[in-house]
Amino acid sequence: MDSKKDFIFIEGLETRCIIGIFDWERKVKQKILIDLMFPADVRRAAKKDRIEDAVNYKAIAKAILSHTQKSRYQLVESLAESIAGLCLKKFRLPEVTVRISKPGAIRGSKNVGVQITRRK
Repeated sequence: MDSKKDFIFIEGLETRCIIGIFDWERKVKQKILIDLMFPADVRRAAKKDRIEDAVNYKAIAKAILSHTQKSRYQLVESLAESIAGLCLKKFRLPEVTVRISKPGAIRGSKNVGVQITRRK
């Protein structure tokens, strides 16, 4: 399987959660954006044109949203690690890149965040 050339991505998955170190951040859910990318051999799904042969990225997105909305991390780094762990364990992905964006976290900037790549 040459899955290193094929990737599935989810971009700009928007949710709100408790994230941050300041007192007010521990009380108010803030907007974050999640990007996810992982290798997947899509040839079988493409050839047969059957959903049963494809990666269920809707299920992955729903699991990430549920996990994130219940989380109460202080650092985006911790949230990114937890999402990567969820994807590797629950969905048995061989590798995942997670990017967490926290728009508005730094005045005058468009965005700030972290991106990590983890493997099994």
